[in-house]
Amino acid sequence: MTKKWLFWVCTTLLVTLMLRQALNQPGVEDLSSGFVEVASYRSENNTGPVIRRYVVTTLNTENQEEMEAYGNLMPFTKLGETKVYFFESGQPYPQQIYAGTSPFSIDFEPYCIALYEKSFQGQRLLISPFNAD
Repeated sequence: MTKKWLFWVCTTLLVTLMLRQALNQPGVEDLSSGFVEVASYRSENNTGPVIRRYVVTTLNTENQEEMEAYGNLMPFTKLGETKVYFFESGQPYPQQIYAGTSPFSIDFEPYCIALYEKSFQGQRLLISPFNAD
């Protein structure tokens, strides 16, 4: 009886710990830079490369680690490509985003503070991606 009881207590404890860990995964809400997704695009292709584009505003423009963490939390398909364009809150930003080499009007390029890219080749964070500095 004692071995059976100990087995069930250990099993219940293990399952509880596994569920707690699975349900407490980090998310965008855990980041402190005040990220707000304002526009997104996803290609309709489900059998090949899926292209995703996001426009995100942030309160903290200096925290590159959080921008990279935000990009890592965004959905990604193995053969696809995900790009996150970061803009400072309170500055102009595009209301819509598209696929292609020009995802939004060039009028907004000077206000883009960073670009996070993730593809089958890897990932990277570019600061001031449209400035020639």
